[in-house]
Amino acid sequence: MTRRRRGDQDGTISLWVLGLSVMVLLLGGISLDLWRAFSERRALASTADAAAVAGAGALDEFEYRRTGTVQLLPALAERRAWDSLNRALDRRALRSAQVAATTSRVTITVDGRVGFTLLGLVAPGEAFTVTVHAAATPRASG
Repeated sequence: MTRRRRGDQDGTISLWVLGLSVMVLLLGGISLDLWRAFSERRALASTADAAAVAGAGALDEFEYRRTGTVQLLPALAERRAWDSLNRALDRRALRSAQVAATTSRVTITVDGRVGFTLLGLVAPGEAFTVTVHAAATPRASG
C-alpha cells in the first residue's frame, strides 16, 4: 500500500537538508577558526610572558647593593626581552612586537595574525588580529 504524494510536497525535504548542511558547515568552520585563534593567542601570550620575565631579570645589582632598591637597567632589560622574543619557538602567528623598559617595569606588546581555515572559503584573505600585552616588575625575594 503506497500513499500518494500531495502536489505541494515536491522535494521540500531536500531544501531543508541542504540548508541544514550549509549551516552545520558554517558553524563547524567558525568553531574551528575560533579554536585556532585561541591556540595562537595562547602561544603569543606565552612568548610575551617569557620575554617580560627575561627582561625583568636585568636587575641593577650595583644600586641594590648600594641602597637596597630593586630596579632594572632599562637597556639591558630591553635587550634580554628582545633576545627572548627572537628565540621563541612558536612564531607562526607573530607579526610584530614592541618592548619598553623603565627602571621599574618591562612591558611587551605582541601582535599576531591568524588566517581563517575553513572560513577562508567564504572570506578568502581575511584573518583574526591578535594583540597580547605582558608586563613584569622586579621584586626582591626572601
